[in-house]
Amino acid sequence: MRVSKRFLDRAKHHLRRYQRILADAQSRDVNESDTVVIVSDMLADLFGYDKYADLTTEFCIRSTFCDLAIKLNGELRFLIEVKSIGTDLKENHLRQAVDYGAKQGTEWIVLTNGAEWQAHRIRFEQPIQSDQVFTVNLLDPATKTADAVAKLYLLSKEAAGNTEIGRYWTQKEATSRFVLAQLFLDDDILRTLRRELRAISSDVKVSVDDLRELVRNEVVKRELLEGEKAAQAQSVVKRAARRQARARSQEPLSNPASPSPIP
Repeated sequence: MRVSKRFLDRAKHHLRRYQRILADAQSRDVNESDTVVIVSDMLADLFGYDKYADLTTEFCIRSTFCDLAIKLNGELRFLIEVKSIGTDLKENHLRQAVDYGAKQGTEWIVLTNGAEWQAHRIRFEQPIQSDQVFTVNLLDPATKTADAVAKLYLLSKEAAGNTEIGRYWTQKEATSRFVLAQLFLDDDILRTLRRELRAISSDVKVSVDDLRELVRNEVVKRELLEGEKAAQAQSVVKRAARRQARARSQEPLSNPASPSPIP
């Protein structure tokens, strides 16, 4: 992922300043309203949004100013749920934010207390689910500046205009260990593996089904093949397979050789 120079310049100028502001606010345990003010300023100074044109409370479900939304060219891009800086972000906060986002029909939601920033993608299925895209804590000494900048960039005006977060999520989803585990069970992969094993020794007598059982039981951890995330990964792989099948079915047939003229 390439971070735009414009965002890098703003991050270089503002990130450390806001880390000091956030640390001071945390030490004073400021309330939610004051945290919203800091977050709004960050969205303008650090993330590059116009505070008056791009930020709105129009989508605030509870009729308060504590929830923010980012709109670009009239289109809702992010719904932002803000908690006080002294509040640990928990599952119930996420459920609340997902509920708001689902009702507004937006795919991307942000949950933050100013210091910690979480981005989530809503899956519009029954029931509504969500996946964490990233989380970064600006006050955690273990957080590397380069990592923080790369993740925050995904929420910036430059990235939102190019839907960079969508590409980032697609890449992350496609390379998750759950998806890789499912791919190891794919027939084409197993046939390739069988061919390589026979190249090692022509005496190897093993079927694709035998290999599948070996991979499932002896190679891949059980936790990668069972549970909700494994089921999601299986769906990802199946969707990709269907797309490939459709693409192949739409490929034009090669022109048959012209018949020889009848003598």
